[in-house]
Amino acid sequence: MKREILLGDEAIGLGAIHSGMSGIYGYPGTPSTEIFEYVQRVTKADGDIHAFWSTNEKVAYEEALGMSWAGKRALVCMKHVGLNVAADAFMNSAVTGTNGGLVLAVADDPGMHSSQNEQDSRFFAQFALIPCFEPRNQQECYDMMFEAFEMSEELSVPVMVRLVTRIAHSRAGVATRDRRPQNELDPSKEIKKWTLLPSNARVQYKHLTDKQPELLRRAEESTHNELRLAGKSGVLVCGLADNYLYENLESDHDLSILSIRQYPLPAGKVRELVDHVDELLVLEDGYPLVENMVRGLFGLVGVRVKGRMTGEIPRTGELNPDIVREALGLPALPTAHAPQTELANRPPALCKGCPHTDSFRALNEALNIFDNPQVFSDIGCYTLAALPPLEAVHSCVAMGASIGMAAGAAHAGYSPAVAAIGDSTFSHGGITPLLSAVQQHVNLNILVLDNSTVGMTGLQRSMSTGQTLDQIILGTGIEEDHFRIIEPTPRNHEANIEVMREELAYDGPSVIVARRACIEALKHGIS
Repeated sequence: MKREILLGDEAIGLGAIHSGMSGIYGYPGTPSTEIFEYVQRVTKADGDIHAFWSTNEKVAYEEALGMSWAGKRALVCMKHVGLNVAADAFMNSAVTGTNGGLVLAVADDPGMHSSQNEQDSRFFAQFALIPCFEPRNQQECYDMMFEAFEMSEELSVPVMVRLVTRIAHSRAGVATRDRRPQNELDPSKEIKKWTLLPSNARVQYKHLTDKQPELLRRAEESTHNELRLAGKSGVLVCGLADNYLYENLESDHDLSILSIRQYPLPAGKVRELVDHVDELLVLEDGYPLVENMVRGLFGLVGVRVKGRMTGEIPRTGELNPDIVREALGLPALPTAHAPQTELANRPPALCKGCPHTDSFRALNEALNIFDNPQVFSDIGCYTLAALPPLEAVHSCVAMGASIGMAAGAAHAGYSPAVAAIGDSTFSHGGITPLLSAVQQHVNLNILVLDNSTVGMTGLQRSMSTGQTLDQIILGTGIEEDHFRIIEPTPRNHEANIEVMREELAYDGPSVIVARRACIEALKHGIS
């Protein structure tokens, strides 16, 4: 056994490798990206693990499910909002079940450090009726991968491992094990299991519901769900919050504590804790899932439940040791000096020399002949154009939503309806709304910002750039006369404005590709 210093993301990846994984699938998104990149980096020389970024999270999940069907172990990784994209395949995979082990590592982002929301993926595990592990530290990130793959194969269900940003992006020493051999190729022959016609799906869904008592029994008996009874004040603590709790407790504390790191919620242990205490503080990094379940399960007559719903913990944002300390009723710890609040605001900005800057400067000028024009944007580096000095885009909702929203605005009679979307985001979620807009001959203008890479998350490969992107766009049926390519540079500024104004004057769908390589990609020799 040796020790390695690993990010939580890296511990997930190494645990999967050592568990005998044959393939990893995913789409880059903070805070999950490093899981895939670590596996890709450390296995590149051997070449015995498939590691190639997928077009989007749905495709990634389906590819992983296909590897599971073939009898081999697969890990699929994504951030929490990516699970929304993968939800169709994910929910139905709980019904088909698995052959080779299938583990979903999903990284949530409480506090929205780099996300549109802070949704809690534990709800998805509960919704799909599958088991979920929630590690409290990097060692458990590594160890739980072994358990998750074994459980997936033993019970024929996909298994979720849910992380949060603080675990994903912090480091600790991890004791590692010997690597398990990969499974042999053993395709499933159970055609009815994998073919979800209603007659088959009803049978498979009953199989899934029949497994629930066994999943609950395992959660009740799991060493990850620890109950220690002491005084009449209780704490129910989930995952990472366990660290914040014990950071604030003296060794001689008198709290009764139930630590939860494996789901479904072990109702028997919760009942034992509730029957013992007079008040119960629930600590969970994310939504008040357990807090509401505890109230709903037991009614808790005579027991005061405290947490996010009652104000002892803020309703939004991530937990930290100070929040937990205040919720415990402990005095604040002394600080070396008072917090400095009069600091200059330093928002993120596009890189110096970024091609997007030239694209949006031209777009701003092209639109200045209209009264208060609005631009629907998408998710990527270019979303930073919403900030000064450009202030060029006015929405950012979901991957690919810019085109759909611009189309909807055009349906309502708004003009000019302009969407801005990156090359990788276009392949992820922009192709289908463009197909719809072309078929309806919607009066909208799309600016595709082709910088040849996935810039925001670390220069990963783009699935639709250069000639491939052009062929995809033309393949949607867009008229060739209204498919234009520009090079966003200062010397082309006036010519680019003219191209944009020509397309803004056209009554129908048009696409302009602004093509120039990411400055950071060029610096790193990526093209």
